Formats: sequence, C-alpha cells, structure tokens
Amino acid sequence: MTEFFKGHGLGNDYIALEMDGLGFELTPPAVRLICDRHTGVGSDGILARVASATADFGLRIFNPDGSEAEKSGNGLRIFAAYLLERGDVGERAPFSVETPGGLVRMEVLSRSADGVLSVEAEMGTARFGSADVGLAGPERETDDEPLELESGDIVRINVVSIGNPHCVIFQDELDVEALRRRAPQISTHPAFARGVNVQFAVPVEPDGVDAWVWERGAGETRASGSSACAVAAAAVRRGMVSERQVAVRMPGGRLDVHVRDDWSLVLRGPVESVYRGALTDGMRRRLETLG
Repeated sequence: MTEFFKGHGLGNDYIALEMDGLGFELTPPAVRLICDRHTGVGSDGILARVASATADFGLRIFNPDGSEAEKSGNGLRIFAAYLLERGDVGERAPFSVETPGGLVRMEVLSRSADGVLSVEAEMGTARFGSADVGLAGPERETDDEPLELESGDIVRINVVSIGNPHCVIFQDELDVEALRRRAPQISTHPAFARGVNVQFAVPVEPDGVDAWVWERGAGETRASGSSACAVAAAAVRRGMVSERQVAVRMPGGRLDVHVRDDWSLVLRGPVESVYRGALTDGMRRRLETLG
C-alpha cells in the first residue's frame, strides 16, 4: 500500500507521502500522473519526506508539471499538518525542515474546533539581487525595472529570492485577464535562467497588499506562501507599505508575513487536512512503468 495525505492551504493543495519505500521513482511523468485531477489523485504538487542530516525532517517539493521547487510556504505548512497527523511533531513544539531552498523552522501554533491549523514558518531571508533569481545582466537590484515581453508589453519588475525566485510587479488594480496573458510570458522569460514565480500586487493599506500569483511549474494559483513573502518584502522595501507586519490577500485568502529588520521573514497562515488515501495496485503498476 502506498499511502498518502492530502491537505490544502487557502485552496493550494498538496499530496504528502514518504519517499522511503515508495516502490517507484517520482519521475516527471509519474508526478504529472499523480497530480492529474482527472486520471490521478489531483493536486498542485507533491511533498516527499526524505531523510536529513541537518534538520529534523527533509523535504522534496514537486510541481504538477514534474519539475522540483526549492521552497513552498503553503507546501511546508501542509507538510506540518502531515507530520502532526502522523504524530511526528506536536502542537507548540518547534521543528526544522531542510528544503533545497534552505532550512525552515516551523511550529504548529493552534488547532480550531473544526480542525484548521495555524502554522508558522521562518522562511529565510529575502534577497533582492539579480543573481539571486538568475536574472540576466550585471549584478543589480531591480526597482520597477522595465522588462519587455514577447507580446511587446512592458512590465516593471522587482525581483526577490526567498530561496526560490520571484518577480513582483506592482499595479494600480488587478486586471485578471491581462495578468493571465502576461504572467506565463514573465515566468518563462529568457532573461530568467531558471524561470520565475510571478506576483502582481496592489498595496491597499499601510499593512495590506492584494496579490495574484502565477507559480513556475504550476500556473495560476489561489495562494502561495513564498509568493506572499516575496510580495511583503518587496512592498516594505519599496515603501509601498509602512508596516512590517503585512497581510497579503490572494484569491484563496489571507497570509500574514512579518518582515523583520534584517529581512528575515516569518509566514503565518491556516492549513487543513483533507483526506488520507492509498494508491491502488493498478496505479502503482502504471507509475512503475513511467521511470
């Protein structure tokens, strides 16, 4: 039996499972099949627990297109719910997770009567250099730097690394149809060596920003924890907000980000478990053939 757990953070859903003893490789075709919402389990990605020599737990994060992500704020919070259900961590008991994008310290803060968890994650330090996100050209920090798209449109970008690459674009309003046209061009723009996660953001309050997210390897996403961190850091740096406790509101809901004076970031938000299940023998056989 290949058992798995499914959870979501503000509508951004992940499957969590144990890499050890899986019985098949998580190749890109296998990941795509599992994540397919018609022929697989269906999810925005897979969280695979692995061993770690430097943290309490290790984590590999797979996008639904089969590529790997360095870090995911929602994925990490869902991973915390998975560990809590397994009895591997407790409430109000800090633990650490090693990701390809760096070490993350986490804590399950509380559980509501209907089972919604509040989880906090120290997401690392925001960096604003072009080399940190793989942006072509001389080393620099971007401040509304113009970027020409394949369509001929010009967008003004602010790059942020949270251990994974982000491109924040401040707007006066969120025109979703225009964003859907532009975001894929930005995410795969040749100026970004590894691709980039894209956020369009509108500052609306001294401590609040509305945002819309397009994730590298996943597309339009109802919410993203690392994206919320990038938006908050860029908004503080550009003076778009006057507070360092920033509420980032996305289509799926709100995440809270504390941007400390040293640019380290603390993310807090809800997560819910959805179900546990097991892959059938037939599905396992199909996955075994996709190496």
